[in-house]
Amino acid sequence: MSQCGMSEWKKTDSPTMRWRPPPLPLVFLLFSFLSLFIGAASGFKICAYNVPNFNPTKASNYRVRHTLTKILSRCDISLLQGVKDSDGKAIQRLLASLNRYEHYKYQSVSSKSLGNSPKDMEQYVFIYRNETVNVMGQHQYQKQQSFVREPFAVHFKSNKTAIKSFILVPLHSEPQQAVQEIDRLYDVFEEVSQKWNNTNVMFLGDFHAGCAYVNRANRKNIRLFSNTTFHWLIRDKVDTTVPDLTTCAYDRIVVHGEGFLKAISPYSAQVFNFGREFKLPKKRVLELSNHLPVEVQLKSSAPLSQATPLLILLSVCAIVQSFLSAL
Repeated sequence: MSQCGMSEWKKTDSPTMRWRPPPLPLVFLLFSFLSLFIGAASGFKICAYNVPNFNPTKASNYRVRHTLTKILSRCDISLLQGVKDSDGKAIQRLLASLNRYEHYKYQSVSSKSLGNSPKDMEQYVFIYRNETVNVMGQHQYQKQQSFVREPFAVHFKSNKTAIKSFILVPLHSEPQQAVQEIDRLYDVFEEVSQKWNNTNVMFLGDFHAGCAYVNRANRKNIRLFSNTTFHWLIRDKVDTTVPDLTTCAYDRIVVHGEGFLKAISPYSAQVFNFGREFKLPKKRVLELSNHLPVEVQLKSSAPLSQATPLLILLSVCAIVQSFLSAL
């Protein structure tokens, strides 16, 4: 056997060859990278759900409350519409359920009861995570005879999102007045953006913006359609309803400006079909609502959320290569 061969044999078969742990800085770097990646992937979710006649009686139904808790626990901010809870007992019960279910602490901010008659009276309620977002202000739009249920705007701030400060404006429109009410959201935009000196505005809720209530012909009368600075994230062909006989994009999410649009995670605006996700029969789904929740995700403030997939892949490869070379 050649000297070279003997030398190679001794190196490969030497009993003194042992695994050496990688240097601690590399371990720390790898775990830090993975933590940032997980934080960027999780994002910040905003949801909207029309739950008709959500009152203390409906909230006392364990099946309804448990399913709604599972839906809302996925979101950093949730807008509930259809709430009839003037004494606050239904929302208190829902919050108690959420705070038992999740490690986050949830709070709510609510409008007064809004409507033209006892039948119409409803509240807008935002439920949000204390740990990820703060309420900076609230504003009730009050122009007479503009809406059946006037929008209740809330100014939020979060250090978890790429866009730090934004305004959410809800609308549960009156179906027969949907075109007029959606158009008047432009007036609400002007008022709240001036009030808080912030044009990062999102409109969300059950607009009835589809099927017989809003069609292509009357869109020219809606400034949120004709003005190209507004971006409709839930598209026209999406079905936000539960019954088999309807396929309508009633529930929508709209954002203003390129800055807000770029802060949205691509393709994250969608319907959440919780019946399919939780494997519930349609009867159970309809116990909550004949609508489905809609949602969108904001990009995280984590540095990786701004990186391209190729850059992330190259970074991972570099770290793994350094890690292996230290073995």
